[in-house]
Amino acid sequence: MFAVVILDKGFDRPLDYSLTKKVEIGTRVLVPVQNSFRKGTIVALKESPSVAKVQPIKEILSEESLIDEKLFELADWMSQYYCTSLRKVLKVLLPATIRKETKEKEQLFVRRLLPPKQLGELTVSLRENHPSQARILDALIKKPRGLLLTELLEEAKTSRSPISSLEKKGVLKVETLQIDRSPLEEMEFFPTKPKKLNDEQQWALDRISKDLKTFQVHLIHGVTGSGKTEVYLQAIHQARKEGLGVILLVPEIALTSQTIERLKSRFTEKMGILHHRLSDGERFDIWHGIRKGEIQIVVGARSAIFSPVQNLGLIIVDEEHESSYKQTEEEPCYHARDVAIMRGKLAKAPVILGSATPSLESYANATSGKYTLSNLKKRAKDASLPKVNIVDMKTEYAKSEGFTLFCSDLIDGIKSRLERGEQTLLFLNRRGYHSFQMCAGCGESVKCPHCSTSLTFHKKTNLLACHLCSHIIAPPPTSCPKCKQTATLHFKGVGTELVEKTLHALFPDIRTLRMDADTTRHKGSHDLLFKQFRSGKADVLIGTQMIAKGLHFPSVTLVGVLNTDGALNIPDFRAAENVFQLLTQVSGRSGRGDLKGEVIVQTSLKGHPIFHYASTEDYLSFFQEEMETRALFSFPPFSRLTKLIFSGKNETHVKRAAETFHTHLLKMLPPSFTLYPVIPSGYAKIKDHFRFKLLIKGTKPLLLSSLLMKMRQTNPLPPSIRLLIDVDPTST
Repeated sequence: MFAVVILDKGFDRPLDYSLTKKVEIGTRVLVPVQNSFRKGTIVALKESPSVAKVQPIKEILSEESLIDEKLFELADWMSQYYCTSLRKVLKVLLPATIRKETKEKEQLFVRRLLPPKQLGELTVSLRENHPSQARILDALIKKPRGLLLTELLEEAKTSRSPISSLEKKGVLKVETLQIDRSPLEEMEFFPTKPKKLNDEQQWALDRISKDLKTFQVHLIHGVTGSGKTEVYLQAIHQARKEGLGVILLVPEIALTSQTIERLKSRFTEKMGILHHRLSDGERFDIWHGIRKGEIQIVVGARSAIFSPVQNLGLIIVDEEHESSYKQTEEEPCYHARDVAIMRGKLAKAPVILGSATPSLESYANATSGKYTLSNLKKRAKDASLPKVNIVDMKTEYAKSEGFTLFCSDLIDGIKSRLERGEQTLLFLNRRGYHSFQMCAGCGESVKCPHCSTSLTFHKKTNLLACHLCSHIIAPPPTSCPKCKQTATLHFKGVGTELVEKTLHALFPDIRTLRMDADTTRHKGSHDLLFKQFRSGKADVLIGTQMIAKGLHFPSVTLVGVLNTDGALNIPDFRAAENVFQLLTQVSGRSGRGDLKGEVIVQTSLKGHPIFHYASTEDYLSFFQEEMETRALFSFPPFSRLTKLIFSGKNETHVKRAAETFHTHLLKMLPPSFTLYPVIPSGYAKIKDHFRFKLLIKGTKPLLLSSLLMKMRQTNPLPPSIRLLIDVDPTST
C-alpha cells in the first residue's frame, strides 16, 4: 500500500510514499524529502505508486486521522473552485496549532483518600505538631472533590513537602489532570427559557425543522431586531434533540461572545468558540474536543466552518452579507458562506443564512426558488423600527459658517439621552484622530514610504501611522517631505479619536467608550468594551464598522451616522449595496429594547436614493433598482467575477508579468468571457510590493477555474512575482 502525501511547506504537488502499517486518510506524517524530513498529511491511499522509486514514510505523527472524508471532499472542491493548491487549502483546514502538535495541558490535582470522619479525626491529631499538614486536610475537607496543587498550596499557605508526607501515609493522592483551556470556563451565564415565537418566526422554524437531515439553504430575511437569533436558538435545539452537531458563524469577534452568551444561557452542554484571538492551547483543546465529539455546538468567525464537528446536521451563517466572511489576503480566497453551503450539501444538512440586508446574490437565489425564503417583517415584541432623520450637512455647514462635526439635531439628541439616562451610539468608519496631514503649499499629503496611502494621525500617541503596514512616523513632521516648506502642514479629516474629544468638549461630564481597531488590539478587549457599555458604564459608544454588526444594546435609543459619503464614491459596483447594508445595520442598533429609537444620518448627498431606502428599511425597492443596474452591465448575480492580483518589489517586472499573463489568457478564454485590461490595484503598493490586477467576467466559473489552473502550470511566473487568484471577489 502507498500513501499520497501533501507537504505542509514546499511542493504544491502530492508525493508518493510506501507504508509499513495501516493508516487512515488525514493522518499526519513525517516524510523524507531530498536531504531532509518534512511534515505532511496523507490525502489518499493507493495500490501502486505514480513513480518508480518510492521512499518509506519516516514516522506516523498522529495515531488517527485529523480530517474526515467529508472535509477532504470539501478541501478538494475548494482547491478546484478557488484555483489553488490542495496544500494551501489543507493549511486552512488544519490550523497551525494542530499541525505543530501542541500538547494537552496537564496540572497536578490533589484528592483525599480517607472518608470525611476519619480525615477530621486525623486533622485534630496533627494540628499541634504538624500544623501545615492539618491546614492541608482542612482545605480538602472544605473541597471534597479535591483541589489543584497550586490552589491547595495557596489555600493552606504551605510548601510541597507536607503534601508529599501525607501522600506517603496514604491520606491523599497527587495525580495528573488534563486542563480544558476554554475561554468559556471563566464566563458566567444565567439560564433563560425559549421565547414564544410570533407567526413569522414559527413559520421559518417549521420549515427548517422539516429539512433536518436533508440539504436545503434557508434565507431568513428579517428586519433589524426581528428575532432571527431566537429562530437560530430554537433550530439548534431541534438539531441537538436529533443528536446533530451545529456550526454557527458570526462575522465579528465582538459578536462571538454575545452569541455564546445567548447560547450558554439556553444550552447547558459544552460549546466551542473559535476565532483568531485564541491562544494556541485554547485552540488545540477546543479543536480536539470538537473532533472527539465532546463539543457539538461550535460558534466562531469564518474559519470555524472547517471545525471537525461530528454528525454535522445544521449550519447557520448570521449576517451572511458581511464581507468579513471573505478571505482576501492569501489563497484560498474563500467565502465562508459559500463554503458553508457546500459543506451542508456534502453533510446533507440544512444551511441557514440570516440577514436584514442579504447580499444580492443570496436574495436572487431565494426569489428564484433555489433557496427557501422566510421573511420576518416585524420586530420582536411588536417593537417599532427607529425613526430615521436624514440631515443635509451642506445646510448645516452654511448655518455654522464652516465645518461642524455634529449637526444641531444630533447634539440635541445626545443631550436629551443624557438627561433621560439612555445611551447613544455614534458611527464613523475611520479610526485615528485626523485622516491625514496635508501640505498647503504643494497639496501633497504625508504618505507611507512603503504603501500607496496617506498616514493617519493618532493624537494620543502623537504619531502618524500606516493602517496597511503599521509604519510609524513619530512625532509627525514639521516640514513637507516633498516641497520641504515649513509651517504649511495641516491635519485634515476626522477619525474616531477626534469624535471622542469633540464630544467631551460639548459635554464635559459625558462618559464615552471607543470601539475600533486601536482599542480592540488585545485579547478580551471586545468583550470588556461590550460589557462595560451594556452595563451602563458609558453614555456613548463611538465606533467603526465593528459596532454595526448585530450587537444588541437595549438601552441605545439614538444612533448617529456621522459620514458614509466617501464609501458611495468608491469605484466599485458593490458600493451602493455596501452603503445600504451599513446604514440599515447600524440604524438597527437603535430602539431594540422597550424604548423607541431614533437614527440621525449626516450626509452631503441627501438626494441619493440609498438614504431613502435605508431610512425606511425598504430592502425590496433597493434590491429591484440595484438588480436593474447590475443586469445592464452584466455584473453579479448576472455573471461571476474573478480577480487576479500580481505583486512584487519591482514595479516594471510586475506590470510586464501581468500583461504577459493577460496576453496568454486572452488566447485561451472563450469569447463568452470578458477580460479587462491590467491596471494598478486599489492600493498600488503595500509593504514595498507593487500590485497590478486584472478582472475576468463570465458565467462559467468552473471552466474559468480549470483554465487558470492550467495557465499557472503552463505559464509559471518568475519566483519574485506572486499571483493571488480571488474567485467571487467582494470588491473589484
